[in-house]
Amino acid sequence: MNELHIKTMADYMAAGEEPEILFWVGCAGSFDERAQKITKAVATILNNIGIKFAILGTEESCTGDPAKRAGNEFLFQMMAMTNIELLNAYNIKKIVTACPHCFNTLKNEYPGLGGNYEVIHHSQLIQQFINEGRLKIENGETFKGKKITYHDPCYLGRANGVYEAPRAVIEQLDAELTEMKRCRSNGLCCGAGGAQMFKEPEKGNKDINIERTEEALALKPDVIAVSCPFCMTMIRDGVKLAEKEEIVQVLDIAEIATKANGWT
Repeated sequence: MNELHIKTMADYMAAGEEPEILFWVGCAGSFDERAQKITKAVATILNNIGIKFAILGTEESCTGDPAKRAGNEFLFQMMAMTNIELLNAYNIKKIVTACPHCFNTLKNEYPGLGGNYEVIHHSQLIQQFINEGRLKIENGETFKGKKITYHDPCYLGRANGVYEAPRAVIEQLDAELTEMKRCRSNGLCCGAGGAQMFKEPEKGNKDINIERTEEALALKPDVIAVSCPFCMTMIRDGVKLAEKEEIVQVLDIAEIATKANGWT
C-alpha cells in the first residue's frame, strides 16, 4: 500500500485539511493476504478517479461486529464508542468500506450510539463513478465472452438491499452475467455471515460454502464475482476443493474494475 501514497486522517489533520471520504479498510482488508489485494484495488480506483481520501491507519480498530454477532453487546458498545469518538474527533462525514460486515455495522448500528455518517459500500461508489462517467471500464484486461456469476453477500444484499451496484460493474463488461438460481433476496449464504469461517462446521452432510460454490460452478463460469472479503475466502476454498482453481477465478468487484481498466 505504501506505493499508493495513501494519507492517513492524522496526515490530513496535521496539514489542516480534510479528505472527501474515509476508506474504512477493515480487519480482513488489513491483515488477510488475499483481502489486502481487494484493499489495494479500492485504493487504486480512488487514486485514479482523483478522490481525496484517507485511511485511519494504525488508529483503525475492529468495528465490534464479531462481538455483537457473538452476543457480547457490552464489548461491542465499548469498541463502537471508541471508534465513534475517534471518527467524530476527525469530523468524518462519509465512509466507504469494502467489507459488508463493516458497512452494515457502521451504517446501521453506530447511529444509535452517536455515530452518524454517510456510509457506502465500495460497489456503490464504483457504480456512482460509472454513472457519472468518471469510470468507463476500458483499455485493460478484456472480459469479452467470459461468463461471470455473482454471489450476493448477506450483509450487503439481504441486510441492506444492495443488489444492483455490484452487477452494474459486471454489466459494463462485454461479458455474460449468469445468475445462480438462489440469488439476490433468495441468495444462499456462503457461511461466513453465520460465522462458519471461524469455527468447526455445523453437523450435516456438506459444508455450506461447498454447497454455494457447487451452485456457482454448475454454471461453468470463468469468474465468480464477490464483493466481500469473507465471501472471497469461503468461495475460493470451495473452488480449491473442486480443483477448479486453474479455470475459475474468484474476483472482487473492485478487482474486476481495476483489471478492466489496466490499473493492475
